[in-house]
Amino acid sequence: MSSTASPRHPLTWVPSLYLAMGLPNVMVGVVAAIIYKNLGVPNEDIALYTSQMYLPWVLKPLWAPLLEPLRSQRWWIVRMQFLMMASLGAVAFCLPLEGFFRASLAFFWITGFASATQDTVADGIFMATMPAREQARYAGLQGMCWNLGAVLGSGLLVSATGLMHTRFELPWVQCWMVVMIATALLMGVFGIWHLRMLPPGPPASAPAAGGGFAALRDAWADFFRKPQIWMMLAVIFFYRFGEGFIEKFGPLFLLDPRSAGGLGLDNAALGTINGTVGTLAFIAGAFLGGFVAARLTLPRAFVLLALTLNLPHVTYFYLSQTLPESSWMIAGLVTIEKLGFGMGSVGHMLYMMQQVAPGRFRMAHYAMATGVMALTKWSTGTVSGWVWNAVGHDYRNFFLLVLLFSVPPVLLAWAAPFPQRESSD
Repeated sequence: MSSTASPRHPLTWVPSLYLAMGLPNVMVGVVAAIIYKNLGVPNEDIALYTSQMYLPWVLKPLWAPLLEPLRSQRWWIVRMQFLMMASLGAVAFCLPLEGFFRASLAFFWITGFASATQDTVADGIFMATMPAREQARYAGLQGMCWNLGAVLGSGLLVSATGLMHTRFELPWVQCWMVVMIATALLMGVFGIWHLRMLPPGPPASAPAAGGGFAALRDAWADFFRKPQIWMMLAVIFFYRFGEGFIEKFGPLFLLDPRSAGGLGLDNAALGTINGTVGTLAFIAGAFLGGFVAARLTLPRAFVLLALTLNLPHVTYFYLSQTLPESSWMIAGLVTIEKLGFGMGSVGHMLYMMQQVAPGRFRMAHYAMATGVMALTKWSTGTVSGWVWNAVGHDYRNFFLLVLLFSVPPVLLAWAAPFPQRESSD
């Protein structure tokens, strides 16, 4: 459609757009917990309060249909990036304050809502601007750049704080202030770049008879009319249930001192694991998972992919039992878990795309499915602090429970319905 055609080559905006999506997501979802750990906040408080910051991604289907009738997609993306520049900068200036925890949480919340809104509109502009063949051509680059944004946040920036703390002996507060200001400035650079380079997307529409609220009502009604929808939602919710506990307490376990049952890594070592070998393993696993799903078809590969995601959780149980001294061994076992997560997560995303999303409201229904996925992160993160207290702050028992929590996802994958299979064959 000529009205939505972009005068810019996709390489001028697709990589930067998905970098700008991955970076704030990981800052809110992972890096915030590391900040609070360095600043002495108890594990149970970190798990409880940072998990609530997943709620914007859970709730985004509530406002996603309301965005398009108001402004262009480029308008929303650029404004959200400038808003995240301001909110992440505000986090930096909260850290030296006495009440830094509550104040910084509030600005991380703002970042989360802006990031979730950006994600919704960015996926929309990608699909609306490029024809299907171009979408397929750039899908791999899209996913890789999102992960590079996550690498930048959880890897390089975390390593930078470790370097500043150990080599230059800066207090943790100053280390994280520098990093958060740098992150804020980077989001501002993305905003300026996309103001010039991003295609506008479809023009803002003003539908009659209820506008976006009518679209929202129709999308939800159609969603729950899908065959076997409740079973599919159960599959989506539980698929990464055990992984939710790993994601929240894995970094805390790696950072906690050995006297507390952790592995005693510093920020530099954790950043290296997240930013190099772990991420390479995740990307390799994702490509392998895509190959397996394409070769076997998703219905035949689904249980295998669920196993590859959940079975490697035994690595954290083993680490908590043996507490190895070798950093190479620690990195190797964490890498195995990341490889399995990358491979298995492909099954999760494909199930939402191919089984839940198809229909009149494909974009809205995909947002609803990913909202259920975010609900898993929110719920597991929220209860992980209570589980941590219930096991007496013992990582061995905690990761034993994670292994038990990883059984239902595999059983549900085995029983998962594939109502679209007949129509797509």
